[in-house]
Amino acid sequence: MVTTVALVLAGGTGTRLYPASRSDRPKQFHAFGGEDSLLARTVARTGFADETYVLTGDDYADQVREHAPSAGVLVEPAAKDTGPALAYAARIIREQVGDCVLLCLPSDHHVSGDFASVAGRACQVAVETEGLVTMGVEPTRPATGYGYIEPGEFAAGVAPVEQFREKPGAATAEAFVAEGFLWNAGIFAWTPDAFLRECEGTPLDPVATAEDPAEGFDRAEAVSVDYAVLERTEDAYVVPADFEWDDLGSWDAFERLLTGDDAENAVLGDALTIDASGNVVAADEKHVSLVGVDDLVVAAYDDRVLVVSKVEAQRVREVVSELRAQSRF
Repeated sequence: MVTTVALVLAGGTGTRLYPASRSDRPKQFHAFGGEDSLLARTVARTGFADETYVLTGDDYADQVREHAPSAGVLVEPAAKDTGPALAYAARIIREQVGDCVLLCLPSDHHVSGDFASVAGRACQVAVETEGLVTMGVEPTRPATGYGYIEPGEFAAGVAPVEQFREKPGAATAEAFVAEGFLWNAGIFAWTPDAFLRECEGTPLDPVATAEDPAEGFDRAEAVSVDYAVLERTEDAYVVPADFEWDDLGSWDAFERLLTGDDAENAVLGDALTIDASGNVVAADEKHVSLVGVDDLVVAAYDDRVLVVSKVEAQRVREVVSELRAQSRF
């Protein structure tokens, strides 16, 4: 029986959920209306695994231990996107655990339903094929903020991946949905050997092949695992994810998760709306009132307030970029 190791990625700052997400308290440590933080909920979701690690940066290691005391903490040498991070983790976990299958998942997604069964199937396929396995979610709308997977022919609940497609424009997204493409949930299963094999000859080659993985990490460029490996490999597979899933990447996602009021305002916290509709309102201990406005995001946390048109919610990262330049994030 192959050991199953869950690897939870918790090193990001969640810039599009500013001002709740800040450099010292990124979104994975927030509960957003739940009893536990997103990170704690994700780790609880991996209870079927033999071992669970949380991969994070040195600045967040102590917070990870507070939110996920049952998990091991693996500190990446620096923030270099998901590619080097996952290759480094594969090296370290292979050294510590030996032969295993890795289930790699973000710490900040909403998941509801039988995740364990789908994850177990993905891990089984990863062992049997010695390939890279992803979970594909059936789209509920032509989303432009997600990556897509073009599956081949399904047999016994698995299909080869014909190609990964990055975030499309609106017309292309509609075509993808019509053609049966799946959303790429960013949840992967592979053995360390298989993943590191596929890293060779890519921008992640230094991490995969250097005698010292930390030294190889230093030499690797910052790059996503999607670009570095998944879009290049010819040995990828997809299993369908029949659980409820959403990427809490930006404020507009909350209107899909929260029950709206009579005017379809999604409210997280204490708010009053008058002649206002279709808004997303989120706050900590503050009270927020909206009058005569529609389709806005209003988020108030600590000493910061964000107001943005809901259709422009992805542009919050531009605010963060400016604040970082001013050393105010």
